Amino acid sequence: MDEQNQTSQPGQAGVGQSPQADVSQDAKNMGMLCHLLGFLTSFLGPLILWLIKKDTMPFVDYHGKEALNFQITIVIASAVAGLSVMCFIGVILLPAVPLADLILSIIACVAASKGEYYKYPLCLRLIK
Repeated sequence: MDEQNQTSQPGQAGVGQSPQADVSQDAKNMGMLCHLLGFLTSFLGPLILWLIKKDTMPFVDYHGKEALNFQITIVIASAVAGLSVMCFIGVILLPAVPLADLILSIIACVAASKGEYYKYPLCLRLIK
């Protein structure tokens, strides 16, 4: 399948898919803001933005849910890493979790700014 035939749909999300033509710049900015706020405020920023914009902007609805699910996963992973410090596994996991949060949030911000649907790897899908 060549790149011209690819469509960017929430069910077929991935990195590197062609941007959707009907996504407004405002929706792209809000989608990017969901991921950025996720890194800066944990799950509260994406939750508030998603609740405000989910009914009016489908692109923001998708990215808000993705950012929210990922930040909830990060909170759970941080708690597990903190508890596993007693087993010395947490010594490795504790710095790895925020680093993964930073890297994946940047990738998601870039994808959202291009109008692409991004799906976080290793993320619990609690909100659908």
